[in-house]
This record gives sequence, C-alpha cells and structure tokens, in this order.
Amino acid sequence: MKGFNTRAIHVGSEPDPVTGAVNPPVYLTSTYAQDGVGVPRFSDYSRVDNPTRAALETCLADLEEARHGVAFASGLAGEDALLRTLSPGDHVILGNDAYGGTFRLLTRVFGEWGVGVACVDLSDSSAVEAAFTKTTKMLWVETPSNPLLNVVPIATLSTLAHEHDALMVVDNTFATPYLQRPLTLGADVVVHSTTKYVGGHSDVLGGFVATNDDELAIKLKFHQYAIGAVPGPFDCYLLLRGLKTLGVRMERHCSNARAVAAFLVGHALAEKVYYPGLADHPGHEVAKQQMSDFGGMVSFTVKGGVDVARKVCESTLLFTLAESLGGVESLIEMPSIMTHASTAGSTLEPPVNLVRLSVGIEDIDDLLADLAQALSL
Repeated sequence: MKGFNTRAIHVGSEPDPVTGAVNPPVYLTSTYAQDGVGVPRFSDYSRVDNPTRAALETCLADLEEARHGVAFASGLAGEDALLRTLSPGDHVILGNDAYGGTFRLLTRVFGEWGVGVACVDLSDSSAVEAAFTKTTKMLWVETPSNPLLNVVPIATLSTLAHEHDALMVVDNTFATPYLQRPLTLGADVVVHSTTKYVGGHSDVLGGFVATNDDELAIKLKFHQYAIGAVPGPFDCYLLLRGLKTLGVRMERHCSNARAVAAFLVGHALAEKVYYPGLADHPGHEVAKQQMSDFGGMVSFTVKGGVDVARKVCESTLLFTLAESLGGVESLIEMPSIMTHASTAGSTLEPPVNLVRLSVGIEDIDDLLADLAQALSL
C-alpha cells in the first residue's frame, strides 16, 4: 500500500482519459443519457450516483482502509442514514461527552421513534458493560471527544461491543484518517463531518460513513439514494481537493496545538487544559497507542467563570469567534452556549466556563500573542 499522502492525492483522481485533466471534472448534471430504455451509461439520476461524488467516496474510503464509503450532505445526514438501520425498541450507548448534535439527533429524533439511549463514561469499562442491554445495537464513540477531548481505547471497546452483538461506531472527525484509522482497530463503522478537517477551509458542508461490512454498505447506499441527503458535485470537488492536503495540514494543526496547550498550561487564567498530548491527560497513553499525533483541538476552562470565559472569547483578534472547527483559520467558542447548547441540563452539558479552540495553521507566534492579549484581562 502506498503512503497516505500519495493515496490522498491520487486515489480517485486519475487523469481524465479524454482530456488528460489531472483533476476529476465537476459533473454538474442531474441526469444521464441512456443507451436504451433502462440502460444508463453511468447512472440513471445524480441522486443515485455522480462521478465527482464517486471519486470522493473512493478516496476517503481508501484513506480509512475501508471497502465502502458513502458521502452525505452533512455529518448529521450521514449519522441519520446510519441510525436509520435501527428499529424502534433498539438501544444505543453514547459517550457522556459526545457532540451535542449527535445527542440531539438520538434523543429528540430517534428517541421519539422509540430508540433508547444511554449516555455513559466510555473510559469506565464497568460502566460501559453495565449499560448494555439485550436490545443494544450500537456503541457510539467519539475519540477524541467533542469538546472535552477524552480518548478511549477503540480496540477494547470494539471487543466489548462485539461480545454483545453490537456495532462499534467511531466518530473520527477530530482525528481524521491521517492520525487514526478505527476500522483497523476493530471498529465496524467510521463517521465523519467532512465539513471539518477533510474540507479544511470552512467553505463546504459534508458527511461520510465508511465500513467494511458489505450488508451495511448496501443499506447505507439505499438510504443515500432513497432519502436524498447527498452532497452536490461541487461540494464533493471541494472535499476531494481538501483531502489532497489533509496530511500536511494536520501536521501543522498538531504542532500548533501542542504549542497552544503548553502555553495555556502555564497561564494563570487557565484553570484546566484538555489536550491529549499533555502527559497528565487521562487518555494520553491510549492516544499514543492508537493515534500518530494528538490533533489540532484544545479546550480549557477559564478561572473566574462564564463571564470571564465570554470576555476571553470576545477579545481575540486572530481566533475567530465562531462555531465549527478544522479549517485553516483558528476558531474560538464556548460550547455550553454555542455548539453544545442542546445538551443543557443533561449529563453531556460541558462546563459553562469551557472554551474550545480549533487551532489553525497560522504562524504560531501570532496565535500565541493573540491568546496572550485575550487572556490579559
């Protein structure tokens, strides 16, 4: 197998056989000519398939070391398609520090449909074991998690899920396949918000589900076609372009995040710093084993409470106050008020004084200077 960056650039992006174009064309078509009634040359309709989308699916599946990859219009659209393989009465175990959108989808959409959810501390194996029921069909894991950056052992939890005949699902958005490949560690399914690091430039929405399960892949493709939450061809082009630089961008995200975390650890206003690369992080050793680096996300709580945390977020000049993450530009936000507001009052509610940083690829001295002035309250 060729190296990651080589595959990211070339898989699915072979030169066009007619023109020699080195990038796959953006196929802006809704339908396709047929050579006979019911005999399409490529597909019968672009919701069913599109060559630009197929190139993206081929490339990202390869990077995740998956046989199958299915692209969607957003990360939550991909999660929805996967969760639709469940039935009323089924049960899902979710980490108690998961993304608020996943929690909202499970509890307020699928919960009303009759799917049960148990939110547990995934670092506590006894708690996870106790959460399984006869109807548990999925163990849903984020590692690192959003926004507290907890890290849990994928291989261990996969074994536990399989002992209970449940699918092991890993949200790999924060790590990306450049840093972590859950399917090689025993997971059954990988989900992504490709809006984040895969796209990498804050200019596109997308989602992705990868698996080596042939039967599950058929169901996912059917849901993609039947429900229709598909990415447009230009979206797919942007995501495929993002993949080509994913490796080099992640190297810079990681190096900048390490420097930001070290700076915060030594700052008087930082109460607690959450970053897997810190030696005292509870998941540090696990991260070293299953990741090649520690990612570009850093969270910290601010001394003085929510009002001081708000002032910090509103005082940065380079870190843009905005939701989302994974772009080349650095972002700052307060999860309890912004990205995770839907978890208010639940066990997933983050600390009110928590600040989450998506560390971009700017010059690190400029980022540190920006944080220093914002924290000089």
